[in-house]
Amino acid sequence: MPVKNPKLIVLNHNLARDLRLDPAILSSRGHAFFSGNVLPADAKPIALAYAGHQFGHFVPQLGDGRAILLGELIGNDNQRYDVQLKGSGQTPFSRQGDGRAGLGPVLREYLISEAMHALGIPTTRSLAVVTTGETIWREQRPLPGAILTRVAASHIRVGTFQYFAARGDQNGIRTLADHVIARHDPDLTHQERPYLALLAAIAERQAALVARWLLVGFIHGVMNTDNTTVSGETIDYGPCAFMDTYDPATVFSSIDQWGRYAYANQPEIAAWNLARLAETLLPLINPDPDKAVAEANTIIEGFAERFTSHWLNGMRAKMGLVLKEPEDISLAEEFLTLLHNAGADFTVSFRSLSRAIAEDPQVSEMFGEHAAQFKIWATRWRSRLTREGRDPKQQEEQILSVNPAVIPRNHRVESALDAAVNDGNLEPFQTLFDLLQKPYDINAEQSDLAQPPTQPQRDYQTFCGT
Repeated sequence: MPVKNPKLIVLNHNLARDLRLDPAILSSRGHAFFSGNVLPADAKPIALAYAGHQFGHFVPQLGDGRAILLGELIGNDNQRYDVQLKGSGQTPFSRQGDGRAGLGPVLREYLISEAMHALGIPTTRSLAVVTTGETIWREQRPLPGAILTRVAASHIRVGTFQYFAARGDQNGIRTLADHVIARHDPDLTHQERPYLALLAAIAERQAALVARWLLVGFIHGVMNTDNTTVSGETIDYGPCAFMDTYDPATVFSSIDQWGRYAYANQPEIAAWNLARLAETLLPLINPDPDKAVAEANTIIEGFAERFTSHWLNGMRAKMGLVLKEPEDISLAEEFLTLLHNAGADFTVSFRSLSRAIAEDPQVSEMFGEHAAQFKIWATRWRSRLTREGRDPKQQEEQILSVNPAVIPRNHRVESALDAAVNDGNLEPFQTLFDLLQKPYDINAEQSDLAQPPTQPQRDYQTFCGT
């Protein structure tokens, strides 16, 4: 159904150019396409079906309840990309919902997904936001309606495979698996065991992705199988948030009452989700059920090692290390324990290591009553740095290049969204967005936006659909 009065309020010019689209044309006429009021030539809009384990409970049919896939574009890299409207109205999977989205959630996904991209983390991208000129109701209050144009390497999820498996449709699973191989892993096409290799490739992508989440303190919040992509992209930015004070048990989502998707649980959940994918692929992996299970289990059981390898390499980089030594994992874990005990900010603490190389006394002061423990750890760490035989200036620059100065701090995001939704003022949103596009480079005038929240601001909770 067409929306009343679409207005383009945000356009990602860089992404548009990457997709071989003209930003000037989109700026003047894109509101019609981005609202769904006018379909691009050759568009074949569809809503995607999928199933999923939601907080461990299987639902055999979910699907896009408020999203429409318009089609595909070829980017400058000659890769295919899905273009999807999110919040564009009802679909066959809306489950009695209106299929619409509010401005706040749409701007939130735009902001955080593009911040993740700037951090080098695989993610769906955001191309545009339009307001609809209509009012939607959520939690008994009116909100301005909006639509997000989302771009992804694909929108195929673990839950997509589960949808066919729940119906006993082996031909459907095979067709889907062949499509994924052709789209994401063409090198597997001629392998003797392509479907086992596909499972391994997806496991590798998920291991790398979740490691990158943990390295920047990101908590997805709803790692259901329908939110786990086979492309290895982060998808769906509802109850997600970034951790401030380091605590492995951190949970922001109001619906995750038992901490299933807490910060430190994310690697284990990723492996669990991959096991559900493996279950759907078993008949393709090997016609002998017992051999299929054994072969799939080898990959699932190896996930922890894959994840740890990616995470540890990332931690080495965050600590200014290049070479590999056996003690590196204990060095990293001891620093995290110190952060937890001191109630220190995750992002600020890692970035401050750039100053700790030269024994800046202000760094140890950040740890308060745990300053002595930090000094002991730092002595061991500096000794490890010395064994690398590199210029300390190079090590300092490395630390600054991989530890962001600014992340989408929850209180800053909410403040920008409040101004946009309640006051119609997009300036704070744009200021924060611009800052997040260069997360490792910040000047003195912007430094306040990089500061951790005060204690009252840390009492933060997200909601499904926020």
